[in-house]
Amino acid sequence: MDTNNFIKQLTVGPLEVNCYLLGDLGTKDACLIDPGAEANRIRDVLRKGGFALKFIINTHGHGDHIAANGAFGVPIYIHRLDGDFLRDPVKNLSRAFLFAVSSPAASRLLEDGDIIKLGGLCLEIIHTPGHTPGSISVKAGGTIFTGDALFKNGIGRTDLDYGDEAVLLKSIKQRLLVFSDDTVILPGHGESSTIGEERRYNPFLK
Repeated sequence: MDTNNFIKQLTVGPLEVNCYLLGDLGTKDACLIDPGAEANRIRDVLRKGGFALKFIINTHGHGDHIAANGAFGVPIYIHRLDGDFLRDPVKNLSRAFLFAVSSPAASRLLEDGDIIKLGGLCLEIIHTPGHTPGSISVKAGGTIFTGDALFKNGIGRTDLDYGDEAVLLKSIKQRLLVFSDDTVILPGHGESSTIGEERRYNPFLK
């Protein structure tokens, strides 16, 4: 990890989503990845670190990853294919889990290969569909935020609406396992890992 990067993981909400604060220590510009709940707690971390929040990136449009989007008043970025999930509690599955979530609309619809500037950092958008059609991973230097695509010893659910296991496995193998073994993965739920660990030990990838 670049020493100028700041990453803080906060596990939030009843479904224990990993929300990440990613910041540039030089400029103090920051973004949030998947603010799924507990906006006041997230805001407190931003304040204590002296960070200026510039935008939110959602790795996909499920309600547990987007529920606090509207609490921060900054632009929201999501892949084009999940854009409709933000404002639709049926599509984002929140209605099925008995809490209806409607996020503000996206300010920018992302595409594979997009580069987003954050202070002096460059964030690369990698389209990794399968959990949802518009699921993305976000690469920042030697770290990849994998959302609900790739977990430590697991993969994202594909039994939900819009999921596709074959597409997800193809995404992981062709879009994520191409990176070096020492690449750190920070998933949407659970513990961190590395590409090398998942290549060797993930039972879904055998």
